[in-house]
Amino acid sequence: MDFFNYKKNGLAAEGVGVARIAKEVGTPVYIYSRKTLVRHYDAFESAFTTVPHLICYSVKANSNLAVLKTFSDKGSGFDIVSGGELFRAVKAGADVKKIVFSGVGKTDEEIEYAIKKKILMFNVESPQELRAINRIAKRLKTVAPFSIRVNPDVDPKTHAYISTGLKENKFGISVKDAVSEYAYARESLKNLKAVGIDCHIGSQLTQVAPFVAALEKVKSLIIKLRKAGTEIKYLDIGGGLGITYEAETPPLPSAYATEVIAATRGLDVTLIFEPGRVMAGNAGILVTKVIYTKNSGKKSFVVVDAGMNDLTRPSLYGSYHAIEPVRPRNREEIKADIVGPICESGDFLAKGRKIERVEPGELLAVKSAGAYGYTMASNYNSRPRAAEVMVAGNKYEVVRKRETLSDLIRGENAKLSGLAPAKSKKVLKKGKK
Repeated sequence: MDFFNYKKNGLAAEGVGVARIAKEVGTPVYIYSRKTLVRHYDAFESAFTTVPHLICYSVKANSNLAVLKTFSDKGSGFDIVSGGELFRAVKAGADVKKIVFSGVGKTDEEIEYAIKKKILMFNVESPQELRAINRIAKRLKTVAPFSIRVNPDVDPKTHAYISTGLKENKFGISVKDAVSEYAYARESLKNLKAVGIDCHIGSQLTQVAPFVAALEKVKSLIIKLRKAGTEIKYLDIGGGLGITYEAETPPLPSAYATEVIAATRGLDVTLIFEPGRVMAGNAGILVTKVIYTKNSGKKSFVVVDAGMNDLTRPSLYGSYHAIEPVRPRNREEIKADIVGPICESGDFLAKGRKIERVEPGELLAVKSAGAYGYTMASNYNSRPRAAEVMVAGNKYEVVRKRETLSDLIRGENAKLSGLAPAKSKKVLKKGKK
């Protein structure tokens, strides 16, 4: 459920008209509903009240400070995959003891930063990373808490690009190798302390069965590790619960909780969850303005001012996002490609989409854009990135200013003062040597 609804003057975000925001802030613009963010967090939190648990919102889904602050104020922890995300979480007021650090390519600098901040634990993804954390912790004269991300080789039944729990995926360590790595850490890596085990199989899952299948493998591993003397306090199940973009029917957090609680009963662990998309996805829309419409003879096009640089999911994954007029006018329906201004044939928000006929200057709302929207945006074609707005009740605030042309070249240097000047070749006129 979200709080974007049609009222007398068109689509509204909670109590604020979307057209008003677009007029005052400009387009393209991301609009987030704080009430929706809070509702989604509360639904997840209440589903697990009967068991020890910790929700660690996945920062990569939407890392705007206002979004992070909303979750931090609710008591959420955070799942991070970079030093930059750790920096953002800290700036948003996060409790560092509720931060888990995932990701396959943690650098020495990022590891040191996280150790100094005293985060809850590292989710380790390779044997070499395990040794790197030990080396850095030893230099810092401390002990770093860790869990190993186990790759259970379970098919999550999702898009190949967002599947993370199969043998061919780059993530995690096999169950067999995890046993030996925990043993090696216990016996030889004295600046590490095992505190948990981690398992994440993919994103946008619409069935509970893959989660349960992965948990069955992890449960056996926990029993084996404890018998060998490795302490396991936390079981990090990751994120991945899907949302409705079109016709998907993902399980509600309550149904998901029922299955997970049953599958982990008797393990005596604190469950950690890393929801991202399910928290932020339907809490945001991308509003774009129609620039032109045209017909090639074979196909109709609606050209808008938001492109693949603003929302890359349709181009990258072939993802579906519902697109609706901000102010419906009950015109006839057309079938069109809704495309952006980027100089790429792959720049589209929708293909062959049935939509009410629109005219230049009118507004469209791209739904379910709160997750993996702005965080994946770029400046391709030297286009400034969009503004972000947070709505709360009858008020809104710009929580990220629209980039300016000057922002595009910040940090660049055209003077090359330390290099020899480039010399152009002399062009001889015809007939002269």
